[in-house]
Amino acid sequence: MKGPGLYSDIGKKAKDLLTRDYTYDQKLSISSYSASGVGLTSAAVKKGGLYALDVGTQYKYKNTIVDLKIDTDSNISTTLTVSEILPFTKTIASLKFPDYNAGKVEVQYFHDHASFASVVALKQNPDIDLSGTVGAHGVAFGAEAGFSTASGAFTKYSAGVSVTKPDYNASIILADKGDTLKASYVRNIDESQRSAVVAEITRRFSTNENTFTVGGAYVVDPQTTVKTRLNNSGKLAALLQHEVKPKSVLTISGEFDTKALDRTPKFGLALALKP
Repeated sequence: MKGPGLYSDIGKKAKDLLTRDYTYDQKLSISSYSASGVGLTSAAVKKGGLYALDVGTQYKYKNTIVDLKIDTDSNISTTLTVSEILPFTKTIASLKFPDYNAGKVEVQYFHDHASFASVVALKQNPDIDLSGTVGAHGVAFGAEAGFSTASGAFTKYSAGVSVTKPDYNASIILADKGDTLKASYVRNIDESQRSAVVAEITRRFSTNENTFTVGGAYVVDPQTTVKTRLNNSGKLAALLQHEVKPKSVLTISGEFDTKALDRTPKFGLALALKP
């Protein structure tokens, strides 16, 4: 990907370190791929006492990817991704049945010092989201806005800045129409950038509320990674991820409230099997 990345990439590294792969359900997914570019994935999830199942398939041909997924609620989701229809662009179209209003078309444009993205919902009075980022040498400035053609009003607007260097990443985002200020800092502790520490603080002006979260990831060996996080509310979470065989990953995660030890901790288990 060329240029400074999309606006959604600002603060993404800290968010991924603090939230990605944490799960408190039981999930099993199995994937297979053929030499012709066809992939098949089935996943079963247990949430509480309920089970959900979905089956998906993916087809890749040159610069085109087609994804199709069907779940136990009879929802059908399809996504078409095409790169380089025009130079430096990616187009993503998604549809969902029977919820036709969930469809949207996104166009992304990447260049050396700028990137832009526009999303239009496929309904009679569509919502339109626009975002842009400019930058160079690891420094990026970006902004986004959402507009509802039905109400004629802005649904959101925000702005952010990020600094990315080989050993650290820092970002500041002013979101929720100026009501939320979020700052994050990620420090890599090894050259492979697989082990890191992270801190994030969020200030919500309307409620005078501050949230502070610290966490980290540590690579025990090439197949095993441990992650942990703790926020100022006393919630402590930990995750163990192990590659049981190439591309097949077992993830065990849990969370408990250090200020309410009488509450039942949350536990999750996920197993992803790939050929």
